[in-house]
Amino acid sequence: MLCDECKKRPANVHITKIVNGVKSEAHLCEECAGEKGELTLFSESKFSFPSLLTGLLQTGPGIGSHVSIHDNIVDGCENCGLSFSTFANRGFLGCSECYTHFGPRLEPLIRRIHGTYQHTGKVPKRIGGTAGVMREIENLRRDLAKLVSQEKYEEAAVVRDKIKALEKRLSDEA
Repeated sequence: MLCDECKKRPANVHITKIVNGVKSEAHLCEECAGEKGELTLFSESKFSFPSLLTGLLQTGPGIGSHVSIHDNIVDGCENCGLSFSTFANRGFLGCSECYTHFGPRLEPLIRRIHGTYQHTGKVPKRIGGTAGVMREIENLRRDLAKLVSQEKYEEAAVVRDKIKALEKRLSDEA
């Protein structure tokens, strides 16, 4: 197969793009692909993490609340001095304290990317049993509080008994 551009050299770069549901394909030689800028996959002109982050921070209509990355924020992180607009442009936080300082602004972004704000990742096997049980107890306590506030005392008693059984299991393992 010859290059779609120059029609002289063999096409060894095959590009498939899907933009707004429209698929386009191109078969180019290395030289033509280089001239068109298709060999630099994550170049600043084509794609960059900050531009992706900017797109995620600026939600569209019907997606959620609007968070502007161009707020004129004077206050930055107390630890490293990073401003939110600098974070939005760079795509990286400056230090661990930035999570606390920018927490309310990061929460919608993290929810859009991960679907939740609370970490629910895997637990190492060597501590998995204990950590899993503790997480389950924590969830049951939330359920218990909700049931009590709704005055569903019979269901609350069942949940309370589950919590006691799990706590006993933890103390027996220790």
